[in-house]
Amino acid sequence: MPRERLSMRTIREMLRLRWEAGLSQREIAVSCRLGRSTVRDYLLRASATPLTPAASEQMLAVLN
Repeated sequence: MPRERLSMRTIREMLRLRWEAGLSQREIAVSCRLGRSTVRDYLLRASATPLTPAASEQMLAVLN
């Protein structure tokens, strides 16, 4: 059975905790109540894109 998708709010929070707070994957998993492998997968996907903290802030400003 496929797993449920995470909300955009949760994904943004994961990225913020990684880029701004510098938390480890384990700390992010505890904070967001997710599995470590889920956090790892999403962070790997984010690192595979040209997404940077500055670019993500611009994207969020446009969406809001």
